[in-house]
Parts: sequence; C-alpha cells; structure tokens
Amino acid sequence: MRQIGIFLIILLLFINCDVKKKENLKSNAVEASWQQLFNGKDLDNWIVKINGHKLQDNFKNTFRVENGVLKVSYDGYENFENKFGLLTYKTPFSNYKFRLQYRFTGTQTKGGESWATKNSGVMIHSQSPESMLLDQAFPLSLEVQLLGGITPNTPRPTGNLCTPATHVSVNNVLVTEHCINSNSETYYGEEWVALEIIVTKERITHKINGKTVITYSNPTIGGEFLNATSKEIQLKDGQPLTNGYISLQSESHPIEFKNIEILEF
Repeated sequence: MRQIGIFLIILLLFINCDVKKKENLKSNAVEASWQQLFNGKDLDNWIVKINGHKLQDNFKNTFRVENGVLKVSYDGYENFENKFGLLTYKTPFSNYKFRLQYRFTGTQTKGGESWATKNSGVMIHSQSPESMLLDQAFPLSLEVQLLGGITPNTPRPTGNLCTPATHVSVNNVLVTEHCINSNSETYYGEEWVALEIIVTKERITHKINGKTVITYSNPTIGGEFLNATSKEIQLKDGQPLTNGYISLQSESHPIEFKNIEILEF
C-alpha cells in the first residue's frame, strides 16, 4: 500500500508539472502573438493629421521619436491655436487587446485650453484620418481619455471615456453624456502609467495598471459632435460602430508613449 501511495504522489506531481508546462507554453505563445505597432525608431506606419493642416503635415515636429519613446511635443510652438492633432496607425482593427504606457511631462504649451492641461487620449474605433475634414479637431471615435492629477488631493481619474460623435451603453443603459469618468486612481507626477483596452463584440473595457476602471458596450454613431464631421459621415447617424482606427492625441500638454502593441482575436 505504501508503494502505491508513493507511486500516486509521483504520478500527481508529474501531471501537475505537465499541466504547468502546457500553461507556460500557451502563455508564451500568446505573448509572442502581440504585434508591436511602434518600432521605437520612427513613425513608420503612422499617419499624422493636425487640425488645419493636410494629412502627414507634422506641424512643428509635434510627433517625434527620441530614445525609443514616442513624444508629443510643443517646443516649436509659439501658441497652440487649436492645433489639436492625431497620430493614427495605418490599419483599422475590430476585436483586440491594445496596450501601452504613457506619462505626462513638463508644462502645457501657451494657448492650450484650461481643460487640456495634462489631458490626452487614445482614440479607438476612429474614422480614418483620410476621411477627416481639413479643419476637424476630433475624429468620430471612442476616446480613452488620459488625465493627470493637477491639484494635490483632488481626484482626477484617468482611462475615462469620451464620445466624439458616438454614444455607448453602460449596464445596458444608453449614455449620451460626452464624457464618463472611470474609477481609476489619480496620478499626479510624471510616472509611467499602463493602459490596456480590451475590445470585443460584447463589450469594451479600459484597464489602468492592471485594474478594470470602466466597461461599456453597443457603441453607435451619433450625437452633437457628428455635425463637425463630413456629410458622408453624418449619413451614418445611428449605425453601430464595430471597428476603426487607433490614434494618439495631441491636445497641448506634452505626453510620451512607449511599448505600443496589439493582440488581435
């Protein structure tokens, strides 16, 4: 009996080791499937669109790469003057996990809106940059709003949702407000913050430093901001929004991004 007991223990240990090995292999395979969208060297495969400027006119070198980091900078600006901009990856996506790290740096450039201090965003399900009007500041999209704390002990969550020309449902209830706050912590300094966005047909989830901070569903085209888009886009009022482009914003406060990658389902 003792020998049988020892044999069973060895067998269980072997099975447990085999299961862990398979789990590790699976985890490694998934990790290897992540696609790097930013090569750390240049802006290849990304498209610049700045309000009032033609496609690929990177006004004053707003979007640049330095030391492996993608920077949104305004050191060449005399005044911001509503030069809201986007850096858009060339390919649209539908179902995926997207992640990056970001941090706000320095001070806001002269002429920026007060609400734009330590304010930027990642646009998902965005219209293509080619379809934007010359003087269109924001694309039809779902904006994963990134905010930094300004006043000590005054909460300012990040990973929020804003909805330029779109609507969503939260807990199966239609929400038409432009911005919906997440339940994230507030980050006051220049520390790196990890953002992850999970997009499926059923729901969209924002995570900050590994914690789920907001979830919503049923994105559709509509709302007052739709009037700022082209007539062709406006004709899609009420249609479901199931895919689109991913863009990084420039809104007058310097911000940096790194480790930008996607895992498609």
